Amino acid sequence: MTKQVAIYLYDQVEVLDFAGPYEVFTTASRVYQRLHPQKPIPFAVKLLAAECSPVEARGGFRVLPDYLYSGCLEVDVLIVPGGVVDQELERDELLSWIADISRSTEITASICTGSFILAAAGLLSGLRATSHWEDLGAFSEMFPGVRVVDDRRWVEEGRLITSAGISAGIDMSLQIVSRLEGRDLAERTARQMDYSWQSSP
Repeated sequence: MTKQVAIYLYDQVEVLDFAGPYEVFTTASRVYQRLHPQKPIPFAVKLLAAECSPVEARGGFRVLPDYLYSGCLEVDVLIVPGGVVDQELERDELLSWIADISRSTEITASICTGSFILAAAGLLSGLRATSHWEDLGAFSEMFPGVRVVDDRRWVEEGRLITSAGISAGIDMSLQIVSRLEGRDLAERTARQMDYSWQSSP
């Protein structure tokens, strides 16, 4: 069965934080379909946002989301990328939605400062988590209940995964492919992307 991967976008989101995972999951599906043409693809990726208007990512990169997060009820894998998250931390409805939808996801994950959003949603209390190296001090100060890890590309706590900055989200996403569809597909996906996967956190 095809797993629904939802990536949340917002103004000043870091481009590679969402584009890297997007590339991993769509490439994994393309590689899988080449190997198994009669079977459904393993991942379908959709971009979510608070509004239907284009999102302006870091550097002025404009992206048109597919759906409003508020209307998205079927999510197997939720990805929350980093960027300038101050405004997102004030969106109570968003944080409630993330907390609610994460009860039924197979995996909820963040890249970079996206971990601030997961923590604000109450998902990381008492758990190990990481973020971009430059933001670890602020992360610890803002969320003292989170056990901040500073020496890992990503940190897995069951269904919750947080990754370090920017490119680490690609490694984490390949790990998610490995967990859900097998290491062989993850390795083939990295090869197709011509990417040297750091498969150890």
